[in-house]
Amino acid sequence: MSGQVPERSRRVPRVLRGPRPEAVPAWVARACALVGLVDIAAGVFPRFRHSRMHALVEVLPGALGPFAAALSLSTGVLLLLLAHGLRRRKRRAWRAAVALLPAGAVAQFAYRHSFVGLLISVLLLVMLLRHRTEFEALPDPRSRWRALTNFVLMSAGSLALGLVIVSAHSDRMYGDPSLAERITHVLYGLFGFEGPVDYDGPTSWTVGYSLGALGLLTAITTIYFAFRPEHPAARLTPEDEDRLRVLLDKHGRRDSLGHFALRRDKAVVFSPSGKAAVTYRVVSGVMLASGDPIGDVEAWPGAIERFMDEAKAHSWTPAVMGCSETGGEVWTRETGLDALELGDEAVVDVADFSLAGRAMRNVRQMVKRIERAGYETRVRRIRDLGDGELERIRLAAEHWRGTDTERGFSMALGRIGDPGDGDCLIATAHKADDQPGPYGDLKAILHFVPWGPDGVSLDLMRRDRAADPGMNELLIVAALEAAPRLGVTRVSLNFAMFRSALARGEKIGAGPVLRAWRGLLVFLSRWFQIESLYKFNAKFRPRWEPRFVVYRTSSDLPRIGLAAMQAEGFVNLALPRFLHRRTTTPTPCAHAVADRVFVDRTV
Repeated sequence: MSGQVPERSRRVPRVLRGPRPEAVPAWVARACALVGLVDIAAGVFPRFRHSRMHALVEVLPGALGPFAAALSLSTGVLLLLLAHGLRRRKRRAWRAAVALLPAGAVAQFAYRHSFVGLLISVLLLVMLLRHRTEFEALPDPRSRWRALTNFVLMSAGSLALGLVIVSAHSDRMYGDPSLAERITHVLYGLFGFEGPVDYDGPTSWTVGYSLGALGLLTAITTIYFAFRPEHPAARLTPEDEDRLRVLLDKHGRRDSLGHFALRRDKAVVFSPSGKAAVTYRVVSGVMLASGDPIGDVEAWPGAIERFMDEAKAHSWTPAVMGCSETGGEVWTRETGLDALELGDEAVVDVADFSLAGRAMRNVRQMVKRIERAGYETRVRRIRDLGDGELERIRLAAEHWRGTDTERGFSMALGRIGDPGDGDCLIATAHKADDQPGPYGDLKAILHFVPWGPDGVSLDLMRRDRAADPGMNELLIVAALEAAPRLGVTRVSLNFAMFRSALARGEKIGAGPVLRAWRGLLVFLSRWFQIESLYKFNAKFRPRWEPRFVVYRTSSDLPRIGLAAMQAEGFVNLALPRFLHRRTTTPTPCAHAVADRVFVDRTV
C-alpha cells in the first residue's frame, strides 16, 4: 500500500524526545505556591517580633491587623490554588496571580511588617510580567462537578486551616478549650459567627476575620464554578461523522479500532488535506486519542500535528491509548513522544478457526453442552433486524450491563442499532422458556462493529445472569462459524492488558522479576480482570497484535492512567443509576461480561 510504514521489530523505537513542558511555568508555579504558603503563614501566626513601623502602620487607613491578616490568608490560599494553572501555562491563572500578588505584598507589609515577604511577592510579580508570553494556554472544558469538588476540598482545607488559626493564638486564649470546642469555633467562624473560644484583646477580631475570610473564599469560589458558563462536552457533529465515515470506507481495513472513532462523545481534528483525522476526548487535562489515526497513512502526520497543536494551545497532556505498532511508529517519529507496549489484541482469522483438536476441547465441550440444553443462536447484520426486536435488544443490553456506570471509550462504540451502523454484526442466544422474561427468549448478546469490508471488531458482550454459563463462548463460536456467509474473514476479540507478561511469567525459567510482575498482575486481576480476560481470549487460539500507549514523559503515565480509567468508566463521578430518570430508549455502554467475571473491551 502506498505510504505504508514498513514492518519492523515489535519494539517501537525510542526517538529523540520532542518538546517538553517549559521550565519557566514550572518554577514560576513553585514560586507561586511558596509565596502562597508565606502569605498563609503571615495570616495565621502572630508576629514574631515588633517592628519599628508598628506605630505608623497602625494609623494607616485599611491596614489594621485583623483585616490585613484575613487579606494575607485569602491571598495565600488563592495563590496555592492558582499554582497548578500556572504550571500548565493557563492565561487566566496568570491574570489572577498578577492581580493577587500586590494584595499579598500589601498584607505582608501591613500585618507582619516583613520586607522579605514583600520582596518575594514583588519579585514573583516581576517574573510573571516578564514571562507573560509563556502563559497563553486556553481554558479547559468545564463541568458542574468542578463546583462540588471545589466545595468539598475547600471546606476540608478551611476546617483544617481554621483549627491551626484557632490554636496558633493559644497564649491569648482564655482557659483550655477542648478539640470539640475549637472545631465548633471554626465552624461558627466560617459562617461569620462568634464561637465558644474567647481571646484576650484584639486577637478575637484577628481570628474571627481570618475564619470569615476562609468561609467567604469557599463560598465565592464554589459559586463561581457553579454559575460560570459551562463549556460543552466533546461531541462529534453530524458533519464530522460523515467525513469520518468516508475515511473509514476507504481506509477502515487498516485498524480494527477505526469504527470506534464514531463515538459521539469524542472530538476530532482533521489533517489540512482532510484525508486523515484523530479523534480524542479531554479528561482531567489529558488529551486522550484512541487507536490509530483514521484515513490515509500519508496524511497521518498532518492530523497528528493538528492534534499536538491543539494540546499545546490548551496545555493538555497528549496521550494515545491502544495504537498499533505502525501507529506507534508514526506517532513517535512525528512528535518525539515515547511508546510503551500496553497489551495485545486477540484477532481470529476465520479461515484458520476450527473446534477440532485437543486445544479446543474445552470450548467444544462447553458449546455442545449449551446447545443440548436447548439454546440456539442467530448471527445477523443490524440492518436485517426489525424495529421491535432491535428495541428489545437495546433494553436487554442496558438491563444486563452489570454496573451502574457505563464503561468504554477507546474500544467501544457506546450504542446499538443506530441508523448509520447497519453493517454492525449482532449475535444473539435464545431459549424458549415456559415463563418467558421481559425480553422474550433472548438470553445473551454480542455486538460487533465493522473492521473494513471483510472484518468485524467486538464491541460488547451481555448476557442474562440467569442463563447457563458459557453464553459468550457460544456466541463467539457462532459468529466465527457464520462469518464466511457474511463475508467476514477476520474477527477482533477483546484487548488483553499486559498479555505478554502474563504468558512469559508462567513459563518455566521465568526470572524473579518477571514472576514478581506477573504476581502483581494476578493480584490486580481481583479488581480489573486482567488475567481472566487474557485466559478467556486465549481459548480461541487467536494471533496477538500488540497495542501501545504513547506518552510524553514517564512522569505523565500515572496521570494518563487515571484519565484513561475515567474515560473507560472505571473511575467516574456520575450519579448512581437509581438517581437517573428513567428513559424508554437507553443507550447501552460497551461493557462486557464473561460468565461470572466482567470482560471489558476497554484498555
